[in-house]
Amino acid sequence: MKIGQFGESFIPVFDGVGRVMKAYAETMSARGNEVYVIAPMYDAGYRGQYPYEIVDFISFKMSHKLPYRIGLKTFDRRFVTRMKQIDLDICHVHGPAFAGNIGIHYARRRGIPVVGSFHTKFYDDILEVTKMKSVAKVGAKMVADFYSHCDEVWAVSEGTGETLKEYGYKGKVVVMPNGTNKRVLNEAKTPEVRAKYGIRNDKPMILFVGQINWKKNLKRVIESCGLLKQQGVDFQLVMAGQGPDEKGVRDLAQKCGITQNLIMTGHLQDFETLDCLYNMADLFLFPSIYDNAPMVLREAAAQRTPGLVVEGSCAAEVIQDGINGVLGKDTNESICEKIKQFLALPESEKSKMGGGGIRHNSYPMGRTPHGHHTRPISEPHRHLQIQEKVKESPRPIFLSLFCFETSSHAGTFGYAQERA
Repeated sequence: MKIGQFGESFIPVFDGVGRVMKAYAETMSARGNEVYVIAPMYDAGYRGQYPYEIVDFISFKMSHKLPYRIGLKTFDRRFVTRMKQIDLDICHVHGPAFAGNIGIHYARRRGIPVVGSFHTKFYDDILEVTKMKSVAKVGAKMVADFYSHCDEVWAVSEGTGETLKEYGYKGKVVVMPNGTNKRVLNEAKTPEVRAKYGIRNDKPMILFVGQINWKKNLKRVIESCGLLKQQGVDFQLVMAGQGPDEKGVRDLAQKCGITQNLIMTGHLQDFETLDCLYNMADLFLFPSIYDNAPMVLREAAAQRTPGLVVEGSCAAEVIQDGINGVLGKDTNESICEKIKQFLALPESEKSKMGGGGIRHNSYPMGRTPHGHHTRPISEPHRHLQIQEKVKESPRPIFLSLFCFETSSHAGTFGYAQERA
């Protein structure tokens, strides 16, 4: 089957959406499908190393502080010509920007189904940039309109689906949680990573991975760790990522007295280095309320490192407190106390919780983490069924086709739950 993955971020920009697209492309290619990734032009290195084709279009950088690029396919005749040569069976769009609209228009011209994955809280992003609620509301309605043109809509968590409904989307939503493919840890690289970033092995390590942006609730990270130090707890706080607020984070760390405890790695393009950091960490601290279904939380769990998230957040949907992670309130005092309690646990208890991250984030097919019955994910034989649907209907219905293969290190792709 010929499958198109359409999105705005891809290699080497490994944000959550880019990670999801990469995992879809790898998994579906491994299953014998012909996969194309359609995205703005990035420096993805040698293209022959990937088991799928990258079809990119001319782009330019959005900001010197961010790695994202904006594409303009209209002026890229090479891209337009290549897309005419590709005969896709299905399109999977990951957002309502340039690449996503290319996918919608391609699907409608060819009479093939399109599925749209809703990952991001666009209202919050638009509000952050414009500072105008009226503009953010209009933008949210445009997002809802975009997804109304999809044959099936996926949300990465229960809360994310509700957010899309709040934007004005009236259709059905299928809850399709993110997962993470198995990656084997390169243990020989660990000493190199420790030496490169000055990470000691005789101090507890707290890890944050993500964009260095205040919207990720980074003040909570820095200020709670400041309280932790005031209470006499020694630790290392490693923050992996880049973003517009790096200077602000360093300034706040100095104000809170943890400059000597803070290590900022910058943007990481190497998954082996990232996996070493996950594996070295005692605790993965991710108090973001903005994120919907963070891939980094699952990647940490795959390396047996439990996460601490804010209770009631979308990220908390997959966490059972004390079983496969830690839940805290969105206050400096609560997060500080939860970190302190976790670090005081016997190593056997920490290890047990880390193993729980693997077990409880790999749900059995046909059941949600809360025990609700769901619509099972399709097996490969449904490839033929969807092709028949394309022949029968001018606006085919999309069958739940994509899923990540589960393994002992897999994430949470185990079910597809339909919401009215």
